[in-house]
Amino acid sequence: MTIQQLRYIIALDDHRHFAKAAEECAVTQPGLTIQLKNLEEEIGIKIFDRTKVPLKPTVLGVEIIMRAKKVLREADAIRDFVVNQKNDLEGTVTMGVISTLSPYLMPLFIKAMKDVAPKMHFNITEGGTGELMNWVETGVIDIALMATPTGNPALKEHPVFNEPFVAYLYPDHPMAAAKVYEMQPEDRPELLLLQSEYCYNAQLLDICSITEHSSTWDRFNYNISSIETLKNLVRAGLGFAIVPQLSVLNEQDTTLFKPFAEPKPVREISLVVADTFSRKLLLEKMSSAIYHCLPDSLKQNTTYKKIRWNDSPYFINAVSGGK
Repeated sequence: MTIQQLRYIIALDDHRHFAKAAEECAVTQPGLTIQLKNLEEEIGIKIFDRTKVPLKPTVLGVEIIMRAKKVLREADAIRDFVVNQKNDLEGTVTMGVISTLSPYLMPLFIKAMKDVAPKMHFNITEGGTGELMNWVETGVIDIALMATPTGNPALKEHPVFNEPFVAYLYPDHPMAAAKVYEMQPEDRPELLLLQSEYCYNAQLLDICSITEHSSTWDRFNYNISSIETLKNLVRAGLGFAIVPQLSVLNEQDTTLFKPFAEPKPVREISLVVADTFSRKLLLEKMSSAIYHCLPDSLKQNTTYKKIRWNDSPYFINAVSGGK
């Protein structure tokens, strides 16, 4: 017994005519007749008396049709509930954001979402890429805002924007006066990385064409966990950094950072959800809010080179414990 078969017998009861019922159900008359026969054989009861003109339900058929209408009302209610949930902009959503993006984008996003969905409540937490992927898969959070592609088939990725990387230089760097940055051989061993941010670090090593990394500091082992710390170390002349463009949005001294020549290296930023997530309208509103609160410099058309991380030898080695 199927929902469609129940719709057929209700249409037959309404029209008491096979051709008219078939037309309403957008099915051929023989097809409708076969489905009715199959249903009657399955339950062992004649629903309609075909000897009557017009068609007439049997005594038991009247009861079956009444119950079928009740079942279809419940089925339609489930469908309406799902549609409303997909279009609902109320309630609570748990959201995770990569720590290399959160400090710079979240203040803008929160302000924008207050205007777009004033009845929504967001619980936002920062995390590393690996953590966010695990949290989405296990249901700890509903949505992650992170660099993609993840390469994880259990997750759905909804790209929002491409964020360019920029070179962050100390004041007397050889390219401090240049308009765009070109990789210098002496910069590679001075590249500063973040502790445990294997995905982010893999992207930086890719940009620099480095397969392995070792620090040039012989007296210090400094586990850096924030981009702001990286930038302060560069200002002190202790290294070279590659940082996301949003992290320099409010920099007063614009001579400290330089864009790369085209094609610019970028990271793709996406809203990532489990494959069972159904609130499409919410994702659309969030994606629109994020994009519209970005500075114009990130919306310009230019030639990009998307930097991946999930297939990096450095990343694979790091997460497998070889690092």
